[in-house]
Amino acid sequence: MIRAVLIDLSGTLHIENQAIPGCVDALRRLKEKDLYVKFVTNTTKESRRVLFERLQSLGFDIKKEDILSSLTAAKNLILDRKLKPMLMLDPAALEDFEGLACSPAEMPNAVVVGLAPSEFHYDKLNEAFRYLQNGAQLIAIHAGKYYKRSDGLALGPGCFVKGLEYSAQCTAEVVGKPNKSFFLSVLGDSYKPEEAVMIGDDVSDDIQGAMAAGLSGYLVQTGKYKTGDETKISPNPTATVPSFVEAVEKIIRQI
Repeated sequence: MIRAVLIDLSGTLHIENQAIPGCVDALRRLKEKDLYVKFVTNTTKESRRVLFERLQSLGFDIKKEDILSSLTAAKNLILDRKLKPMLMLDPAALEDFEGLACSPAEMPNAVVVGLAPSEFHYDKLNEAFRYLQNGAQLIAIHAGKYYKRSDGLALGPGCFVKGLEYSAQCTAEVVGKPNKSFFLSVLGDSYKPEEAVMIGDDVSDDIQGAMAAGLSGYLVQTGKYKTGDETKISPNPTATVPSFVEAVEKIIRQI
């Protein structure tokens, strides 16, 4: 029996400022059921507040506290370890890290990388490389390969994380999806993985990651999905459906 539903956002419910057809109504129908519904996202290009306001403007019935992002997980990690990080983040995401960046007078002991197109240039990457050479930890908020924009697919932060790993001869700690602990932390102690399903458009980070944590994985053929993605992981996704609309219909039939 399904008791918990975790939902990806970008590529699953919306693409930038456009809701995917039928998703607003499908989410409304899902939330009418007695289910634990949370939104789990690796989006690091904007703060949770900006993301929440975007989703509200598109008509989605979402509470801000129900959005659980890898940004929040990274912030908690910085606080727990009392790190002094260099933040390679988009300006729109920095408000979630207010007061946490290393001061100019100190040497960072961590480099935190999110999706930050304005930061991915030689001088900034070289600065990060030098900190890593001096022993700083490399923390990837996520290491996505690519994501869907209104003008097509675009590079994610993964290639820059891999480049820093290669040059600095270190291994990044990945905080968000597909990290098993990220999925389990969303479920908490009240819901078992086998009672939960993850709906997303990324066959690796959303589906393979969730299934490795014991959840079911429903792959939607929207967003970054490309033909044949469902065959790229083993075991295959629990289900592959045209969109979030069909995923909701499938869940409702099972409760």
